[in-house]
Amino acid sequence: RDLYQKASDGSGTEEVLIENNFDKIARSWSADGRFVLYFSRLPTGNDLFVLPLSGDRKPVPFQKTQFSESNGQFSPDSRWIAYESNESGRAEIYVAPFPGPGGKSRVSSVGGDHPRWRWDGSEIFYLAPDSKLMVAAVNGKGSIFEVGAVRPLFQARPTPGTYAYDVSADGQRFLISAPEQAAAAASAPITVVVNWTAGLKK
Repeated sequence: RDLYQKASDGSGTEEVLIENNFDKIARSWSADGRFVLYFSRLPTGNDLFVLPLSGDRKPVPFQKTQFSESNGQFSPDSRWIAYESNESGRAEIYVAPFPGPGGKSRVSSVGGDHPRWRWDGSEIFYLAPDSKLMVAAVNGKGSIFEVGAVRPLFQARPTPGTYAYDVSADGQRFLISAPEQAAAAASAPITVVVNWTAGLKK
């Protein structure tokens, strides 16, 4: 239930960052190392908090509403946070400025969860309800966040309830947490038949 940070000196010691009676799941770290983004499972639903790693280290609510917000991710320049919320009646992907203020922009249109950023901030990846991996062209360089074309990439089928996948910095390779049977099928031996035309003459 508590958030810990391991010492950087290799000693293996841990430091408590925050402790209370609610489950907390860290999802992202700002590029400058100053903030940890996590969601907390509260009686009213999931809410997003930002924990400063300096000063009094008091968590600050980022999205705390009557809806459920989770799985937040800092943009590479830490100016934006992508997250999922069910305020529309189902999980969708939104982006809001950090630290704010400012309105949010909706990225997905037919459902989505587990957002990830491309290293240059030009794309956001997410999972659609049918487990297709989607990509949205985005532009967060100005004061207004712009969302462009959204398209499917491939069928992912990750293991449910886990850190489902991650993407390489260039957005070209993906590491997916797949169910054991799917991984076994992917690694099944392949039979190659050579000189198969000879069998046609018999």
